[in-house]
Amino acid sequence: MTSKLILAGAAAFLSLSATAYAQDTVIIQQTDPVMTESTVVVPGGVRTYVLEQQVPSVTYEGDVLEGRVIPETVEIYPVEGYTDYGYTVVNERRVIVDPQTRTVVQVLE
Repeated sequence: MTSKLILAGAAAFLSLSATAYAQDTVIIQQTDPVMTESTVVVPGGVRTYVLEQQVPSVTYEGDVLEGRVIPETVEIYPVEGYTDYGYTVVNERRVIVDPQTRTVVQVLE
């Protein structure tokens, strides 16, 4: 009898802890870019479009990194079908840009 009681108590404890862990999971579905500390997720159509375009490369002094603002002297081209994205090619590297802020969203390799 005692072993059944201990077994039932352990099962109850395990089921309660599993419920607590399940409450920590959040699923968010977005089509906008997702910025994290190390990764930016851009819609696949944007990436494909930018990789297929042929535009001249602009020479720029300094590093082109995510989060940096592209100077006004650099032309930003629109991404067809995606008004929230633009692109350019800087120092032979394709760059996806937020056209409103001119901020680099992703540098394609």
